[in-house]
Amino acid sequence: MSFLWPDMLWLLTAVPALIVAYVFLLRRKKRTALRYANLSLVKEAMGAGGRFRRHFPPLLFLLALILLILAVARPSAVVTLPTHQRTVILAMDTSGSMRATDVEPSRIGAAQAAAKSFVTDQPRGTRIGVVTFAGTAAVAQAPTDNREELIAAIDRFQLQRATAIGSGILMSLKAIFPDAEFDLRSWNPRRDASRDSFGGAPLDQTAKPEKPPFKPVPPGSYTSAVIVLLTDGQSNVGPDPIESARIAAERGVRIYTVGFGTAEGEIIRFEGWSMRVRLDEATLTKIAELTQGEYYYAGSAADLKKVYQTLSSRLVFVTRETEITVFFSAAAAVLALMAGLLSVWWFSRIL
Repeated sequence: MSFLWPDMLWLLTAVPALIVAYVFLLRRKKRTALRYANLSLVKEAMGAGGRFRRHFPPLLFLLALILLILAVARPSAVVTLPTHQRTVILAMDTSGSMRATDVEPSRIGAAQAAAKSFVTDQPRGTRIGVVTFAGTAAVAQAPTDNREELIAAIDRFQLQRATAIGSGILMSLKAIFPDAEFDLRSWNPRRDASRDSFGGAPLDQTAKPEKPPFKPVPPGSYTSAVIVLLTDGQSNVGPDPIESARIAAERGVRIYTVGFGTAEGEIIRFEGWSMRVRLDEATLTKIAELTQGEYYYAGSAADLKKVYQTLSSRLVFVTRETEITVFFSAAAAVLALMAGLLSVWWFSRIL
């Protein structure tokens, strides 16, 4: 535990002074009580328990004072608390390689089952969106807390050729920040510069009012939304996924990446054509590192389900350093209240 205002701890020096003052008052009362001849009878009537009870309320009050002084110094500690993340974007790879049957019933089938289980496990207050990406990216379901709509969107996945991980990241950011514009033309040598960053229609050349320049924030600092990205291959079209991850990092959005498949690669055959699919773990790890997220590998349907279960708990609670002044203040208030109530109950007076 540390303190944000450690200089305020000097107030603790008042505690020994209060103890000395309390002892002095007790001795003064004792000298006054010696004038009565029947003092021994009074002590006998009080008993050992009575002598202890007379000091218990002041002790509680002293502890409450110590806690209040510590609260003034603003203590902080590393604790596990519920996150404030209210939006989770599931970015799912729907490229042709996901039809491979090396995972029962297929890669896409296992991914859909794990995604639906993840949706079901999230708290009701969490809004979830679904983005699919293959050669291009699209929002399959805008962020919502309607679980039935999310399950239906996941069941509607359709596979296409190519893999554009960068487009998936950008479209996920667009779902989180609808009013923002994302353009990677200057970093994307595979693109036609006359078209937008998502491979859509030609750019509108008409003048638009200038917006205030965007100010980057620290990676991982945006706690209202995260992206969970799953892919079984490597990006071969669209924006550079690393540069897309940098844009996410500049907006503070964490990306948790899930690699589904084999790093060695596998040949997928379908309807007379074949292709080699290789999992690009280096890129997925780099994306997670840039955005302060984490990378997970899943080699089977069971592994994938465990990964989503881990992510579910990871997205609900987070361990971080936070100010815990409120706990000290609450404890001090409880002790002070107990001291007052016990004093009134036992002695019909407040301390």
